Amino acid sequence: MEFAIEELSDLDDLRELAELFAVVWGRPGEPPINSDILRALAHSGNYLAGTRSDGRLVGGIVGWLGGHPPHELHMHSHILGVVPGIEARGLGFALKQHQRRWCLERSVGAVEWTFDPLVRRNAYFNLTKLGAEATRYLVDFYGTMNDGINAGDESDRILIRWELASEKAAQAAKGTPPEPVVDEGAARILVVGANEAPVAQDLEGNPALMQVPDDIVALRRRAPELARAWRQAVRAALGDAMSAGYRITSVTRDGWYVLRSDRG
Repeated sequence: MEFAIEELSDLDDLRELAELFAVVWGRPGEPPINSDILRALAHSGNYLAGTRSDGRLVGGIVGWLGGHPPHELHMHSHILGVVPGIEARGLGFALKQHQRRWCLERSVGAVEWTFDPLVRRNAYFNLTKLGAEATRYLVDFYGTMNDGINAGDESDRILIRWELASEKAAQAAKGTPPEPVVDEGAARILVVGANEAPVAQDLEGNPALMQVPDDIVALRRRAPELARAWRQAVRAALGDAMSAGYRITSVTRDGWYVLRSDRG
């Protein structure tokens, strides 16, 4: 499906964008980024875009330039939101590809952002469907977050770097990213066990696999203590693996992280 995506700069549009983010994050009237900040970002030449359906804004994305110019200039993609019921139609992917083109036209070669490693669909979207790379595990990066998605959980994040001219990104932009290859004999360092509880094993072997729950957002609402146990388990398994030199090579649709070490 084709989407008409355009840059946003008018104050009324930015107020609508802020409220869209508030609704997506489960806090109507309390947007995670206010329209005055959005106005300042747009005025100073940064990237704010969205798309409408029947006159209503249904998706938006915001990023700004960062790094250490002129030698390490990149875009920090801070927030992307799509109203419920629209994401399955590919709007999130279309917004990211619009952002990619915007950056390449301005000689910005990379985009960075963070995501929650417990959110399975975002892991697959970022690391497989877009062809981005995971560079660091960040512990409680934003502090405790009390919106409708994070529900008071600690905010561990994976830092993503999307090299926009890379072969992976180019193939992904065509809609043909390589599908993850899972070695069935690989060690499973974290799996979903009985009653959705995390079951961990020692990090041994190369490659290794790590699984996350089907829907951590729903689990936070239904069983917050179990969701917090998953936070600690993923921090120990994935955080320690990345510190030990393992890198995330891909994520499958059904929630398996594929980890490999270049150290043999």
